[in-house]
Amino acid sequence: MVNQYETVFIMTPVLSEDQMKETVQKFEKILTDKGAEIVHQENWGLRKLEYPIQKKTSGFYQLIEFKAEPTVVANLELQYRRDERIMRFLTVSMDKYAIAYAEKRRANRSAKAAQKEVVAEQPAVNNESNQTEQA
Repeated sequence: MVNQYETVFIMTPVLSEDQMKETVQKFEKILTDKGAEIVHQENWGLRKLEYPIQKKTSGFYQLIEFKAEPTVVANLELQYRRDERIMRFLTVSMDKYAIAYAEKRRANRSAKAAQKEVVAEQPAVNNESNQTEQA
């Protein structure tokens, strides 16, 4: 039976941008090699932690939503534990309400991003037309 899961993991803040991307790709590959389908992923960036973990006060957060068999999750979490770049992780099974909420959140986020692009482009267009009128 295929379930939908959401996993969030925190990587150590001492990683470079390339090392962080490489770590994320490693876990994507673990999922896809085991037959999981990646539904969505988000890089939340460097964030301050609520409490120190391994004497560090910040970490790189990454979210991955995927559909997979339950055995895939056990393998993924084993790989998290073996990787010293991962400070914390949490994987949860999503019910139909969580899936609906995640889809709604993604739709709102993409609508806001599209709206920001339109607003960012508008002043540039207006400035160009004002300059030609003044000339």
